[in-house]
Amino acid sequence: MERIRADLCVIGAGSGGLSVAAGAAQMGARVVLVEAGEMGGDCLNVGCVPSKALLAAGKAAQAMRTAGAFGIRPVEPEIDFAAVKDHVARTIAAIAPHDSQERFEGLGVRVLRDWGRFVSPTELRVGARTVTARRFVIATGSRPVVPPIPGIDQVETLTNETIFALRERPEHLIVIGGGPVGIEMAQAHCRLGVKVTVIAGGKALAKDDPELAKFVLDRLRAEGVDLVEGASAEAVEGRAEGVAVKAGDRWIVGSHLLVAAGRKPALEALDPAAAGVEVTEKGVKVGADLRSSNRRIYAVGDAAGGLQFTHLAGYHASVVIRSILFGLPSKATALIPHVTYTEPELAQVGPTEAEARKLHDDRLEVLRVPFSGSDRAQAEAETEGLVKLMVARGRPVGVSIVGPQAGEMIGLWAVALASGTKLSTLAGVVLPYPTIGELSKRAAGAYFSPKLFDSRVVRTAVRSLQRLLP
Repeated sequence: MERIRADLCVIGAGSGGLSVAAGAAQMGARVVLVEAGEMGGDCLNVGCVPSKALLAAGKAAQAMRTAGAFGIRPVEPEIDFAAVKDHVARTIAAIAPHDSQERFEGLGVRVLRDWGRFVSPTELRVGARTVTARRFVIATGSRPVVPPIPGIDQVETLTNETIFALRERPEHLIVIGGGPVGIEMAQAHCRLGVKVTVIAGGKALAKDDPELAKFVLDRLRAEGVDLVEGASAEAVEGRAEGVAVKAGDRWIVGSHLLVAAGRKPALEALDPAAAGVEVTEKGVKVGADLRSSNRRIYAVGDAAGGLQFTHLAGYHASVVIRSILFGLPSKATALIPHVTYTEPELAQVGPTEAEARKLHDDRLEVLRVPFSGSDRAQAEAETEGLVKLMVARGRPVGVSIVGPQAGEMIGLWAVALASGTKLSTLAGVVLPYPTIGELSKRAAGAYFSPKLFDSRVVRTAVRSLQRLLP
C-alpha cells in the first residue's frame, strides 16, 4: 500500500475544496486533493452552472413572448429541448478546464480520484493508498434529500443531480419543494414549454422577505406555474401518465417528478467518527474558526453545516487557509448575501425586515424604493421590483431587493454592510445614468430626504441665509 505524506489533504473538489487546494499549493504547501466524482463538484456539474444556463434559455424564450411591449410582434418560440441541454453542456464544458485535474496537477497538487475514508485522526484511506497529513479539510458538499413520502420509492424521481440530463421535454413536471431550487427550476421549465406544478408544504420562498417574494411568485403564476402552497406532499404513486402526488385534498398527475426538498451533508462514506470528528444532522460540528472536534481537521461549505451557498464555501476556504498555512487566528464572520435567480431576481444581505425588527426593535427604519422610479427600468419595461433598506442608528443593517439585476445590485450593499459604510457615503456617490444601480443610491438618499426637505428648521434656516448671503 502506498503511503502519501502531505501538509494538507483536501477531501472534495467542489468550490471550497478547490479554493483551499489551489491557494495552499500556490503558497508552497504539499497538497493532496481527493475526489471520487466530477472535478468542480455539484456547483459546476449539477447545480449553479447548469441551472443558470437553463434559466438563461428560458429567459430568451420568454423575451420572444413578451416583445410586444417594445413594438415587436410577440411569437411563441419553437423550443428544441435537446438543443437547450446542449447549451447547458457547453456552458459546463467552457468552465470545466478551470476546475480540471490537469490544472490542479499543474499547480503542484496531487489529485487522487477515489473515495476517501478516515482510518485514524491523522490518516485517510483512499483506495489502495493511505494519506497522512498535518491538516485535513472536509469539503464534501451535500446531496439532495428525498423525503420519506409514502410511495415515493416506487416511482422514478429527479433531483438536481439528474434533471439536467433529460433530453426530452417533460409534458408536466411536478416539483416538490418551494425553495430557491424548486422555484428556479419551475420558472425555467415553464418558459421552455413545460406544464409545471410546484408543491410547497408552507409558503414558497419562505426564508425570504414575504413582501419581496410575492413579486417572484406572482410572476410565476402569471407565466402559468401552478403553485400549491400550504399543502405537503402526502403520498406518491405511479400512474399510466407517469406519477401522481397527493397534496392536501387533490391528486396532481404529471409525467415527471422533481424533488427539491433540501439537502444533507455528504459525510457517510468518510467515516468521520474514526478521526474523532463530531457530526450532527446538519454537518460537521465546527467552531467559528471552522475547526472540528479534531483540531487537525476543518470543514468548509455545505459540510460545515451552515448556509449552503457556493460563494460561502469559497469564503470558508480563505478563512481556513489563513489558519492552516500561517497559524493565524481566523474566524468566519462575514455577512453572506444570497440570490434566487428567477426573473425578477430576489437578493438579500443581512437580516430581512422581520429579522431586523427582532434585533433593533423600534430603532429600525424601513425605506422602500420601487423600480418604477428608475428611468432605466422604464426604458426596459421592467418596472416591477423593490429595494427595501433596513436602517438602525443611521447605518444600513439589511437590504432586500427584488427586480432585474438584483443579484448585481446586492454586491454594493454587501460591501457597505461589511465595512460599516455610512448611508451618507452611499447617498453621496456619483453613479452613471441611467442604470438600475441608481436605485441603491436613491434608497440611501431616501433616509435623508425627510430630514432635509420636510424639516421646518431647515426651511427656516435656508430662508434666513438667502437674505444674508450676498
